[in-house]
Amino acid sequence: MNWKTIASELFPQGHDIAEKGFVLSGTAKVDGSDVAVIGTTAHVPIGVEIALAQAELVLRTVRDHPRWPIVILIDTQGQLLRHRDEMLGINSYMAHLGKCIDLARRRGHPIIGLVYDQALSGGFITSGLMADACYALPDASIRVMGLPAMARITKVPEEKLTELAKHNPVFAPGPENYLRMGGIHDIWKENLAQRLAAALKEADNTDRRSELGLERGGRKQAQLVIQTVLADGHAGAA
Repeated sequence: MNWKTIASELFPQGHDIAEKGFVLSGTAKVDGSDVAVIGTTAHVPIGVEIALAQAELVLRTVRDHPRWPIVILIDTQGQLLRHRDEMLGINSYMAHLGKCIDLARRRGHPIIGLVYDQALSGGFITSGLMADACYALPDASIRVMGLPAMARITKVPEEKLTELAKHNPVFAPGPENYLRMGGIHDIWKENLAQRLAAALKEADNTDRRSELGLERGGRKQAQLVIQTVLADGHAGAA
């Protein structure tokens, strides 16, 4: 999906988003108000340079545009699998990006993520999954790990994983399964500008993903485990 087409649908009141080295940045109008836009395109893998570039854009927004909403447009094949980046500690750079997004949240910036094309593994974790709420388009491709790779890592036959994926969204890719698990809040099929405006108005920094996963039947234990741990913690403190 071309990012320019998506940007036109999301921001009919105008934007100045530009692409540089597969990184998107700029500002836009949503319901007459200014928002900052950060993202990636062309399925680019997130390496050291791109993680730093995105982190810089987030920090610049915090410095120059206090409390502006931030919209993250997501299209990435995940973490860059390159020896140089691994030796430089790509995990730390991606963690830095995640911390910058969390800093923006703590400084009062509503943050919305939109998977408009592809979202895989670490590139998704440190972008869309760090937002207050993440959404996806119907044709988006979302997964943490493909079933062939999962089979190699877990030593479980791919045929078995394919069968499990039919009934358990944890094993299955696609926006519908991430919706069931609470990983994304909704799938936007039309009226993108209206949906974005509503999402920004509804955004808060309460993490409801495990709660939504329980309500939707995609994650049946996460919220119960959280409640048990919190209850034990309160009991211990008393």
